[in-house]
Amino acid sequence: MRLRDVGEFGLIERIARAIARGGEPRAARRSVVLGTGDDAAVLRPPRGHDVLVSTDALVEGVHFRWRTQSPWMVGQRALLVALSDLAAMGVRPLGCTVALAAPASLELSRALGIARGLGAVAVRAGCPLVGGNVTRARVTSLTVTVLGSAPAKRFLSRSAAQPGDGIFVTGALGAAGLALARSERRGLRLSHLPPLRLRAGLALVGLATRGACIDISDGLLADLGHLLRASGVGAELGVASIPTPAGFSAACRRLGLDPLRTATTAGEDYELLFTLRPGGPSPRALGQRLGVTVTQIGRITRRPGLRLAGAPQPLLARALAKGFAHF
Repeated sequence: MRLRDVGEFGLIERIARAIARGGEPRAARRSVVLGTGDDAAVLRPPRGHDVLVSTDALVEGVHFRWRTQSPWMVGQRALLVALSDLAAMGVRPLGCTVALAAPASLELSRALGIARGLGAVAVRAGCPLVGGNVTRARVTSLTVTVLGSAPAKRFLSRSAAQPGDGIFVTGALGAAGLALARSERRGLRLSHLPPLRLRAGLALVGLATRGACIDISDGLLADLGHLLRASGVGAELGVASIPTPAGFSAACRRLGLDPLRTATTAGEDYELLFTLRPGGPSPRALGQRLGVTVTQIGRITRRPGLRLAGAPQPLLARALAKGFAHF
């Protein structure tokens, strides 16, 4: 059965049922006044909170391919990627909307698989689906808008780094780039998903020594460059301290990839890159507080620019020139 066989409203009804099977996020009971089924949703943030909004899109042929990714994976990834922006701001989700565009010939099972994957993440993250849209298009795409709330002016940003701050990352870097290369070169199904770092972001915003924060979507060096420009500072980075998964270097070399370049430029990691003022907790204490391993990889400097200790300069030039860019 294909989308043309059920029509727009039949598809919407089936998507709603598919998502509802996963259960209702607890957040829906405290923040959603009116959800799906009307012309607009009504959300109620806690008193004195700011509302933060971010939008991400996943497009067939650009962000995913049916031959290597299941509908369940596509749906999960769509919401995880969008929620990463809220994590980087240190805010709690209120809800999300999703616009699905797809050819009339798309199998109904794929559309419903996307919905179930998205619904599973919505429950896990406490981010209820409160509305959206479906429309016909030449290729399948998902546009996800997430809304979050934070106490007034109490959120993280890219522009708060200061000279002397330590530079830290959560988790390990490079796994996403390695998984994508393995999938494309060997025709394997892609099973790697972005992490959910909402807890870590909320914990960071509660630190008195917090500085700037950004999520790593375009690659460590490219996103660090965004943070440095926003803050008007520079940085010194020790490449030997950049955390990677176990067996990463050997796996990269088997595919003909440079491990350092993959870990610093491939992107899609969706880990948090952040700075802290001197005198803050140790990486080990930070890890316990954030619920994920934390590694210090450098320090913010007054002198503009990015300097890499232990890496060939051509790597830096290529990374800053390329990073991931859509155009």
